[in-house]
Amino acid sequence: MANNLVVIRTALKETAPKLQACANVVATGVGYKISQGKRSSDLSMVCSVTKKVSAAKLSARDLVPATIDGIPTDVVQTGRIRALQSRTGKHRPAPGGVSIGHRDITAGTLGCLVKKNGRHYILSNNHVLANSNDAERGDAILQPGPIDGGRFPDDHIADLENFVPITFRQPEPPSECPTARGVVAFLNAICRVVYSNTRYQIVNIRGQENLVDAAIARPLSASGVTEGILEIGTILDSGEAGLGTAVKKSGRTTGLTSGEILQVDVTVDVQYGAGQVARFADQLLAGPMSQGGDSGSAVLDNDNRLVGLLFAGSDNTTIINRIGNVFSTLGLSL
Repeated sequence: MANNLVVIRTALKETAPKLQACANVVATGVGYKISQGKRSSDLSMVCSVTKKVSAAKLSARDLVPATIDGIPTDVVQTGRIRALQSRTGKHRPAPGGVSIGHRDITAGTLGCLVKKNGRHYILSNNHVLANSNDAERGDAILQPGPIDGGRFPDDHIADLENFVPITFRQPEPPSECPTARGVVAFLNAICRVVYSNTRYQIVNIRGQENLVDAAIARPLSASGVTEGILEIGTILDSGEAGLGTAVKKSGRTTGLTSGEILQVDVTVDVQYGAGQVARFADQLLAGPMSQGGDSGSAVLDNDNRLVGLLFAGSDNTTIINRIGNVFSTLGLSL
């Protein structure tokens, strides 16, 4: 009977009202029983509770029996189940994972709350909170971001406090390399033959390597923000991610996604639009777990340790700043 789905579904229809009358039970359903943290092959009646408590603290009527008509039961702690609010809407208090941005950008993601000198700050990217170096300390930060309807002053949630400037790569004078000059001369000759106005030029690209795309903003009030992250919960600690580390993020565009660190010690050229390119060193690379608007998301491991700050990606990759570099550069802690 323990694996007869039809029988269990029929029994649950009759039993569900009694089970949901038990203290803390917020949902009932049919699922595989979890034993010692692992899913078994046995189907069960699953009771979702706001919080697990010992049997000694429950009355007889509130105890979920171990079996019902020979069918095993299981109790799973889920917390209070709430209707989900849009990540692009206005949140007060605002958690990590929702839309935010400098008043002159589109929108990114509120990563999480961090501390500096005993005070809480919002952590996200430079290009989210500081408009890719074009902002000034004290500029208004909106939640939701402007593209999601955020307007000043109604949605003014914080002021820009500090950011790490991004160094963009600059062209140098033409190269003196004979081989390069020969290749360019050949290409320009072809352009002339086909009557094209296009001409090629050799340049060297120079620029300092960056470590982080990060900024912090000072909330206007402590009640306007909260330490939790949507669909993830509370950050328990900070940590280091290595090859193979399972990670997750909660972002404005794609919500809760998970992935794996596929590369470490990554040096990457990131396009910022309008021909601006910045090179970043000592980055983490994961698979496709983000899209535009997820920039600024806090990246955690499966133990809810903060390990990175998401800032860039492509259709099949996600680039993440190491959280140790973010914290040391801006003088932050949890």
